Amino acid sequence: MRSVNFIADNEVRLLYCGTDYFPALVEAINAAQYEVYFETYIFAGDETGQSVLSALTAAARRGVVVRVITDWFGTGHTQAARIDAMLREAGAEHRIFNPWFKRGVTRTHRKICVVDRDVAFVGGININDDMFCDYDHSICLSAPRWDFAVAVRGPLVHSIHQEAQTQWQRLGKMSLIKRIGLYNEMRKVNKIARQSTVQAGFVVRDNLRNRATIQRAYLQALGRARKSVLIANPYFAPGRKFRHALAKAAQRGVEVVLLIGVGEIWLQDAVAHSFYPKLLAAGVKVVEYHKTQLHAKVAVIDDNWATVGSSNVDGLSLFLNQEANVVIKDADFARSLRRHIEQAIADGVVIHEHEYAHVGVFRRVGYEAAFVVYKLLMRIFAVGKYA
Repeated sequence: MRSVNFIADNEVRLLYCGTDYFPALVEAINAAQYEVYFETYIFAGDETGQSVLSALTAAARRGVVVRVITDWFGTGHTQAARIDAMLREAGAEHRIFNPWFKRGVTRTHRKICVVDRDVAFVGGININDDMFCDYDHSICLSAPRWDFAVAVRGPLVHSIHQEAQTQWQRLGKMSLIKRIGLYNEMRKVNKIARQSTVQAGFVVRDNLRNRATIQRAYLQALGRARKSVLIANPYFAPGRKFRHALAKAAQRGVEVVLLIGVGEIWLQDAVAHSFYPKLLAAGVKVVEYHKTQLHAKVAVIDDNWATVGSSNVDGLSLFLNQEANVVIKDADFARSLRRHIEQAIADGVVIHEHEYAHVGVFRRVGYEAAFVVYKLLMRIFAVGKYA
């Protein structure tokens, strides 16, 4: 497993929530001249989804090659079929990832768009309205969903485009020989030509060549942390190595803060709660976010390491699903993202060790049982990789 391949001389712009993301995305697609690769987990039929779909179909009608991948489970069978019909009618191409679980339970959870090999978008933002819950579009949120993406220009776009193109080819009909050739081509690594800002790397997780790439990027950064670690994630259920790295960082004096989204899935919350005693005892600060739906998968470590992407810190993202993150080494970018996270921490609820000590035995047993069930399911689905 290789470490992050940082490439210099990029422009990486932080996009906060759909307010920043969707106008930038639609503008780029509207300006496309010859090619758009687009991949998402959820592609809703709401007003936001319609605006992005309209931009994609308009691009196809003016002769741009438009290739769209949607996840069958995340988008839903009926909506995926509707999108398929509209895209094909406009002359665009559409492929659905793993319909009816024909290739097991793995999902594409990635959110990627590459336009004209000039600008790429990567992050955690699905194609759906910020003001409605992503797992139940009938639930109105009290505030816009808290999420991030990045817009990338520069040499790193080539790596993102290559991955988007590879994913498209992989979902098509290919002979075994071609698939082996594609796999070998995907293993090639572009080395850094020169060291200058902004350095950024594109990391993906799949079940072929990058089975633990995103976790490895986190573990390396945690192992090198000297001052602070801020991690914001909606679903916190990492394996033992990740939890151990967080605890070790805190024990050597690093300020470690976890901002965790809660209130969506009872099992997921219970699993996270089962980790609280040991993390708190090690000196990790845990903050729960209740203001709105926290969907961001972001982190800032020390003064110049940051990541934005689709990967949750849980078993599904780290060991099973297909994910994509951008890792950035730049002080200005890290500072900008840090401000957002610190504001969310201020809006959250701090979990104190002495308060958690008073949690009843029945509830504690429930948390531990939830973790046992979760670990068993992850080991089955992820073929034993979750530990």
